[in-house]
Parts: sequence; structure tokens; C-alpha cells
Amino acid sequence: MIERSTTKKYKESAVDYLELVVQGHIEEAYQKYVDLQGVHHNPFFLSGFPALKQAMIENHAQFPHKKFIVKHVLGEEDLVVVHSNIVLKADEPGMAVIHIFRFCENKIVEMWDIGQAVPADSLNKDGAF
Repeated sequence: MIERSTTKKYKESAVDYLELVVQGHIEEAYQKYVDLQGVHHNPFFLSGFPALKQAMIENHAQFPHKKFIVKHVLGEEDLVVVHSNIVLKADEPGMAVIHIFRFCENKIVEMWDIGQAVPADSLNKDGAF
């Protein structure tokens, strides 16, 4: 069983990792938080964290001013879920994104990410968030 303080640290690490990536500090984010031998489950990129890292570098070059707004962070044992709004361009509502991380010894060893475009004109008056 993982201690609560460890889960809390994992939650903080997951948010810091995402913030560093969005700010373009991708190398630092990977050095601090990612076990490059781990796996990600994004079906749009080649297997392995090195491929995902390269995709993040390319995304930052394309959208250097994107914004990352954390909505919720949940943690249980070695799993952390970050629910956020990622806005690529200032005049767009962005995407609702859920990142799920599995940690081992303070490093991300597995990651899932799920995204949904936020429509400019939503039928739901409560909005995406």
C-alpha cells in the first residue's frame, strides 16, 4: 500500500510535468518525471516515451502559446488523473483532456490521455467544465 504523502507527491508531480511540457520545458519534464522505459497509450503516436516526447516538442513548436488549466486532480495509490482544459489558440475554447499516470518510484511509467474538443456553441448550458 502506498502512503498518502506519496500519492500527494505523485499528484503534484503529474501537474508539474504537464505544466513544464506546455511551457516548452519538455526535456526538463522528461528528465524529472518520466521513466523512458515506460509506456504510453496514445494511439496517434509510435510506441514508447521517446516518440511521445518528440511529438510534444513538435506540438510546442506549432503552438508555443498554448494554455493549460487544471480543473481536477485525483489520486489513488500509484495512479493520478489530471482533468484539464488545453487551449492551443487564444480565440478557441480548446480541449477537455484527461491524463492518467501510473507512477513507480517517483517516475511516470505509464500514461493514457483522452481528449475531446470543446465546442464553441455547446448545447449544454453547464459547459464542458
